[in-house]
This record gives sequence, structure tokens and C-alpha cells, in this order.
Amino acid sequence: METKRKSLEEIFKMEEHTMRTSITKIEHDKITTKGYSQEDLINNLTYPEMIFLLLRNDLPSKKELKMFNHILVSFCDHGLTPPSTQAARLITSSGSPLNVALSGALLSFGVNHAGAIEKAMNIFQDSIENNEDLTDEVIDTIAIDITNQYIKMKKHIPGFGHRYHDADPRAKKILELAIEEELVGNHTKLALAIEKNLDEKNIKLNIDGINAGLLLDLGFKPENGIGLFIIGRLPGLIAHILEERNDENIFRKLYELEEVPYAGDEDKFL
Repeated sequence: METKRKSLEEIFKMEEHTMRTSITKIEHDKITTKGYSQEDLINNLTYPEMIFLLLRNDLPSKKELKMFNHILVSFCDHGLTPPSTQAARLITSSGSPLNVALSGALLSFGVNHAGAIEKAMNIFQDSIENNEDLTDEVIDTIAIDITNQYIKMKKHIPGFGHRYHDADPRAKKILELAIEEELVGNHTKLALAIEKNLDEKNIKLNIDGINAGLLLDLGFKPENGIGLFIIGRLPGLIAHILEERNDENIFRKLYELEEVPYAGDEDKFL
């Protein structure tokens, strides 16, 4: 049986629709994002509300907006300790422009830096999504199972513990605000139950762990985790880049030569 070949007109028509979007519609003198005109959004929304709309496809309630804003602020900076900040400043010292230094900072995000929030969100979501009867007792039982599983594997639970803080001050404050706004849902309850199981080891929730629970309770998905972390951290990274450019010497040295021990072979000959 002979196959009917598409005409050039039909092929061009298909190609016109190979890229689709449900985010923003561009027309002549008109821009519509998530169903709202951008003039309306510019006039009425705060920046956190716009982020919420783009990623959640909905507008937050007043309580949700306050909590979401607190979360974004909590991500903003952690001094010179993160690899991303150090990378941004080192690249800046070489004379690279801001966008290059910022790209280097973002490329340094990985499993060991900024990856914990998405991993914690996956753990919390996977552990409770198939449980219909989520009483506090059930959540406590799930928390015990998770804790025992990680102890058996001799691995730390993502979102718990910190290199520099015995108790992350940001996590404590965020939790206080969530309780105040009555936005502690099942995912956050699970995070707190796991923390309770780690009391003997003096391991506390860090900012990634508490925000993982709260973002899930706000309706975000684990795949949003690192993106939201980046949105929150960008202003801090830019501030560090500008400080490095304006206040520090060019071509920064992290160490003096005598501070770097050499552990290789010496005095070889061909």
C-alpha cells in the first residue's frame, strides 16, 4: 500500500507547532502570562507572587505568600562558606564579567552543595504520598523507619546537620514563622519527627531540611527545589561578585606557596 506523502504546506504547518508553551503568550502589543496580562501582573503582584504563579500555576494566599517570602530570604546568603560563593569571587578576581562569574557559581551547585533540598523533598514526598491516614502517630512511625534506614546505611539524612552550625539559626526562625502562620503540614511534621529521632546524636534540621518540608506543604514539587534555592541565592552571589570586584585585589590568591604541601614524587629524570 502506497504511503501518502505530506505536502510541503503540511510539513511547514507542523513545524510551526513543534515548540509550545503554556507560560506566556506573545501577541502584537499584548503579553499574557498564565492567563493574566503582564500590565495587570506588573501593577498588582510582588516578585515572590510572580515566582509562585510561574512555578505553581496559581497565586498564593496571604499566608502562603508570607511564608514563601520568608523561605526565599532564608536562601539569600551564607557568607564565604559555600563553594558557589568562593567560585564566583575567584572567577571575578580573574577579570571575568559578572555573568561569567555568576555562571561559574551556578555550575558549582551539585550533590554536595544545594542538592540536599531536592533530595530531602523527595524523601518526604515519597514517604507519605501513598499514606491516606496520616495521623501524627503514622508520621512518627514513618520517621522512625527513615531514620533507622539511614543509620543502617551509615549515611546522613539530607536536610539534617550542618558543617558550621550545631543548630542552624535560619531553620529555627523559619519554623517559628511557619507555626505562626499555621502552615506546618504533613511534610514539615515528618521533617520534625525525623529531627526528634536524631536528638541523641544532636543532629538538627538545617535550612534545606525545613524548607524542603515547607515547600512541599506549599504545593511545590521536588524538581522545583534547586531552582527556588537558586532564585533565593542569586542576590547574595551578585553582591559577593560586586564586592570582590570593587574591594579586593585582582587575581586573588587563596594560599601562599608554602601553605600548599606537595605530596608527589621528586627528582625524577628521563
